[in-house]
Amino acid sequence: MQLNADELRARLEPLFKENFEKFGELGAAVSVWQNGKPIVDLHGGFRDGRRERPWTNDTLVLIWSATKGLGSACLLHVLQEHKIDIEQRVGEFWPGFGQAGKDEITLAQLLSHQAGLAALDQKVDVLDYEAVIDALEKQKPNWPPGSAHAYHARTFGFLLDELVRRISGTRIGEYWRKVFAEPLDLDLWIGLPEKENARVATIYAPKLGKPPEPKNRQSGSDFYCDVATRGTFAHKVFTSPRGLNAVSEMNKPEVRAQPIVSLGGIGSANSLAKFYAMLANSGRIEDREFFLAKTMDWMETTLVDGRDQVFQIPTAFSAGFMKDSKSSERKRFGRSSSAFGHPGAGGSNGFADPENEIAFAYVMNQMELSVLPNEKSLRLIDAVYDAP
Repeated sequence: MQLNADELRARLEPLFKENFEKFGELGAAVSVWQNGKPIVDLHGGFRDGRRERPWTNDTLVLIWSATKGLGSACLLHVLQEHKIDIEQRVGEFWPGFGQAGKDEITLAQLLSHQAGLAALDQKVDVLDYEAVIDALEKQKPNWPPGSAHAYHARTFGFLLDELVRRISGTRIGEYWRKVFAEPLDLDLWIGLPEKENARVATIYAPKLGKPPEPKNRQSGSDFYCDVATRGTFAHKVFTSPRGLNAVSEMNKPEVRAQPIVSLGGIGSANSLAKFYAMLANSGRIEDREFFLAKTMDWMETTLVDGRDQVFQIPTAFSAGFMKDSKSSERKRFGRSSSAFGHPGAGGSNGFADPENEIAFAYVMNQMELSVLPNEKSLRLIDAVYDAP
């Protein structure tokens, strides 16, 4: 399918406006690219709850777990550069990782949330990188690796970061800037410089209301109830490593400066979409090649699809990216089976659709009670694909 900029804007603008008028959006932006070129960019609302600072085209905002997609791309690029296959064992590159029954875990299993390291037994702080890595090394898998999968909400970024450091000698925040952000002029950071804080929108916690999916209608289990209940596996996953559990803490400049790969990325919708536009365009953009065909295949190919032990609904993952499960009632990443991306808590979403060379990103600062994409972005995604 080929998108027409004028027709797409005519479809998206009223829906985007409704997000503010009917769905309680405060500030937001959406960006759609095709064939490595921007098609439509919209922004509106405010950066602050007092509605005094308008959202502009250079506004930055926290994208939470959408950062995992950036981190995964960094690790895959490192593997590509060092000619490492994802079927190789993690312990080959990170010897301390092989403790406590983890010696046979492959990079593919780790990247697709099958390693069984979603929750830590040790109580370590999310801002103490060395302590988290030590805890991961000593952690016994939550389940036999490869036998199940579950979303690694917080630990995933540390696993990516340490592997990039072990293989390349560089932490992901720096690798991201050098390999992707600076060459592509991306206003997208993993560890925000102090001078950029003036442009960042304040992020606001979800308002109380009825929680959305995921809920398993067959079993009656409810992820949102579990994640809020001490002692459940879901609660443990979302609170280990511990700290930064209050949304307001993420607005502190000293926290924004930390390269927290699981949940700390900050940037614009346009830059997030441009990153995915490169991936949607066979790993190439602006006469630069970032990824080989084999590496792109790792991103597109589903490695696991089935009931997620955390979300309690079907989820699917490729090497580092989320995909739509074959059993999903609602498609979150477009209409193509080759599409992949990563959402962020509260409503942010970004993905690449290589089949149609489409990239999409939505960011906002008033969170919803959701960890998977909600209707504010899904309505816009539907409109992208519902071309006349």
